[in-house]
Amino acid sequence: MNLTKILAISGKPGLYELKVQTRTGFVAESLIDGKKITVNLKSNVSLLSEISIYTYEGEKPLTEVMQQIAVKENKGQAISHKEDNATLSAYFKQILPDYDEERVYPSDIKKVLNWYNTLQAKGLVTDLAPAVEEPKEEAPVAVEKPKKAPAAKKAKAKKEE
Repeated sequence: MNLTKILAISGKPGLYELKVQTRTGFVAESLIDGKKITVNLKSNVSLLSEISIYTYEGEKPLTEVMQQIAVKENKGQAISHKEDNATLSAYFKQILPDYDEERVYPSDIKKVLNWYNTLQAKGLVTDLAPAVEEPKEEAPVAVEKPKKAPAAKKAKAKKEE
């Protein structure tokens, strides 16, 4: 599941796919109705690939959580985000048993399930986990800087011209 170009825009319903970057922001296409909108740089935008869920051991990337939902549901729809909070919490506990119940609110669980169902309806739920790029460690290369001529030689060179 590749979430690198999937956006959640504050104040706008649903998810968007990043299409083109412009000088003043970018163009995004709604995954719900396919409409394209322009978003300026002042808008609060979150890439789904950058979102994590709090656990007792640290943070779990949203991509991994969505993969676990896909495995549990056999790539089908998850439960509705409109279920009551107790049902949502119990469901999320099955998917991510160690999520931090004090810092992950029912509204967060609703968002995750709503996002998953939107992505599933669009056929974006796949087997392939995103390839995580590891930082390449390159050996430092020594580059010699050209030596500057002493000031006296520069002055002499100018006089000869």
